[in-house]
Amino acid sequence: MTTENEKILDDAKKHVADLYWLAFLLTERQDLSIEIASDAVSAHDASPFADWMRGWQRRLVIGRALSAIHDELVDSARRTPLMGVNGSSARAQSWSLDPNTTKADLEQALLAIDPFPRAALLLLVFEGMPIAEAATLLDADPALIRKAQAIGLRELTANLADEHSPKGHRGNRPAPRKLCSWLRTMAVCH
Repeated sequence: MTTENEKILDDAKKHVADLYWLAFLLTERQDLSIEIASDAVSAHDASPFADWMRGWQRRLVIGRALSAIHDELVDSARRTPLMGVNGSSARAQSWSLDPNTTKADLEQALLAIDPFPRAALLLLVFEGMPIAEAATLLDADPALIRKAQAIGLRELTANLADEHSPKGHRGNRPAPRKLCSWLRTMAVCH
């Protein structure tokens, strides 16, 4: 049997690991992500406002991560209008997530997306953030953010489909970049 203290400690570890992963998916930088996540939880206590604080910690992590990659986001946002959104719609309609997809597969597929569309995808889809809030954080027009979200979703779908397709059947798409293995991520987080 686990004690209440062990459960609280396990929850705290999972929360910090989740904050780290969020920062890493935004910045692609392990050392910076560790710093951002640890700074966000350093003032955390077990007060009655713990759940509220966790929500604010996520927002602090997002804000700090986006600030850290501001220049990369600006460059990527400039490229976004030039990117097409109409990719292979037949593939997207018939695609489904492979049941063997791991968190590492998802991480690799996300990190292969250009920073601005990836940030839009993470904020709008994964974090469920309203478009107006994402527009403020990304300092961009909502229409551009919607286009970036569509691009991010298309690329994520393609990257995950490619991940589980037989070798040599990627078509003209480059392989997703392999920046961090799941084991290395978990070793840092736990």
